[in-house]
Parts: sequence; structure tokens; C-alpha cells
Amino acid sequence: MYNDVDMVWMADPFPYLEGDHDVYFTDDMTAVKPLNNSHDLPPPGKKGRTDICSCMIYMRPTDGAKLVMKKWIEELQDQPWSNVKKSNDQPAFNWALNRTAAQVDLYLLPQVAFPTGGLYFKNQTWVQQTKGLHVIIHNNYITGFEKKIKRFRDFGLWFVDDYAVLESPLGRI
Repeated sequence: MYNDVDMVWMADPFPYLEGDHDVYFTDDMTAVKPLNNSHDLPPPGKKGRTDICSCMIYMRPTDGAKLVMKKWIEELQDQPWSNVKKSNDQPAFNWALNRTAAQVDLYLLPQVAFPTGGLYFKNQTWVQQTKGLHVIIHNNYITGFEKKIKRFRDFGLWFVDDYAVLESPLGRI
């Protein structure tokens, strides 16, 4: 499992990793989706690729997952990191998913359990309607270390100070 550090775990995500899929991932879209939304890779958007977040990825040790990793590396090598191109790993991950989708068993995790920051922090009506269903909340759609900490604190999601010496509020993981 790969997980960005600007995420807060509200519950155990492993029950959501159901089935024997090769790769599990989250959506980076802010539009609200139905609770029973498809777990398939969404269709490509305006840029010709999907908009999947590379913030949380779970891969099983399968040939399919290895193929995605191989393609991801190739995409990163084709679009190297640079200040000029403003490249990052997420577009490359999306291209890799798009190019391997026919050969790999992919699984989109439910938006309600794994919301993007663009949805969670900007749509309080949705947050209230789905209260208790959030598992991992991503603090994206904002840049800057201090801004992220402030937003976590403002929304009551900063647990570091309270549990710095003790164990997590989730118990031992």
C-alpha cells in the first residue's frame, strides 16, 4: 500500500480492498458520485486520460500489478520531472492505468469512503450527508505544509498533537 502523508485515516481501509483485484485506487474528482458508483476505471477526461489520484494505491503481488508498475515507470521516464514541465507522478499513473486497463483487474475505491480534498473540504453538505462513512480523507487541492495542517485543524482532523505519545485513536494498526 502506498499512501500520501497528507491523508488522515478515520477507519481501517482494508475491508474496502475486497476481491482479488490487481490494483486499487481512488478518484481525484470533486463531483459527487452516487454511493453505488461503478468500481471500474472511469472514462478519460478532457486531457485524454482518467483523473485517478496517485495518493493511495494498493497493489496485490500479481502480474497485472507488475504490468501497471512497469508502465508507470515508462511513463515517468517519458515525462521526466522538471520545473519547466511541472510533471508529477499522477498523470503518468493515469496513463499507465489507461494503457493497461484491458489487461489488468483495476478497482476504483468508493468516493464516499476515500474522498478527495476538493470534495471533502469544499462541500460541507456532502460531508454531513455522508458522516461516518469516510475512511481516508486526502488533504489535497491545497498546497503548503502549514496550510494543510491548518485545514486539518480547522476541520477537527489533526490528531498528531493529541496522540503524539499515545497510540492512534484507531488503536494499534
